[in-house]
Amino acid sequence: MFSTRNLVDTHNDVPSYWVFQYYLNLPEVLTGQAVKIKSIFNANERTPSMCIYVDSSRNEYMFKDFSTGTYGSKIDLVKTIFSIDYGLAVSKILDDYNSYVKKNGSVDITINPAAKWEIDNIKTRTWNTDDADYWLQFRIGTSLLNKYNVKPLEYYNMLRVDNGKVDKIKIESACMYGYYTKDNSLYKVYKPKSKKRKFFRIESHLQGLDQLEYNQPYLVICSSLKDAMCLKGFGYNIEVVAPESETSVIKPIYIESFKKRYKKIITLFDSDDAGYQAIERYKELYDVNGCALDIAKDISDAVKDHGFEKVHTELKPLLKKTIYE
Repeated sequence: MFSTRNLVDTHNDVPSYWVFQYYLNLPEVLTGQAVKIKSIFNANERTPSMCIYVDSSRNEYMFKDFSTGTYGSKIDLVKTIFSIDYGLAVSKILDDYNSYVKKNGSVDITINPAAKWEIDNIKTRTWNTDDADYWLQFRIGTSLLNKYNVKPLEYYNMLRVDNGKVDKIKIESACMYGYYTKDNSLYKVYKPKSKKRKFFRIESHLQGLDQLEYNQPYLVICSSLKDAMCLKGFGYNIEVVAPESETSVIKPIYIESFKKRYKKIITLFDSDDAGYQAIERYKELYDVNGCALDIAKDISDAVKDHGFEKVHTELKPLLKKTIYE
């Protein structure tokens, strides 16, 4: 005889790992590890950027899709996949889970979040000639670097505690820089001369937000903080911000606030497939026009390869045209 004792009547009793495994058709059982897959919301994505991970404060799986900026809980996942509201998402999860249990039996997995590497110690240093050689090729000097809280790093330590065992590593690299918030909290490490993993993100942060003075008529969203600083150095009547990456999207709450404080917002992204996709994404989501300077991959490389005057001659009318579209 069929037993109903394993059926549930509230979404709180549906394991979050089951929801992600079931609706994303994951090839592995989630027991606490983090998983990265290609975005299910962006069919053109080439490099996996959708992260499924355990929120330690809730001991539940969550997701963040850096390709589209979509993120949230198991319910948010189902809402977005099926384009339904909260109530329908909850009902669907309950119906699908109970149907699964009737056919396959109860689901019972203990979540043990995998130990994570965390920054333990950071040692900054003074600016030197190697730093000047790197940054000045983009016309970015110490005044801009200091304004945007970019600091040269000598090293930083990473620490991981797993079942009582402490692992520690020291990261050193030539021309390594820390990106800091106005509260002096490190949110990203940049290693431009590293062949692998040039960026290491510690915290989520909208780059350039701390430096906004809201004293210019236009806001330009760039693909990186380096591009934003480079563009700011042109002296145009603009302010600049940059999302965490070109594949991520600035949250609506910021865009809504910016639209109230600026005459116009536009995007200036890379001249490649990812950049053009990002331009279209902001146009579709926020009705924000965008452009790309096609003489180089990005604005900072354009300055390095062609010089200020050449870039200024082509960039100024491009920005003007985009603003008045």
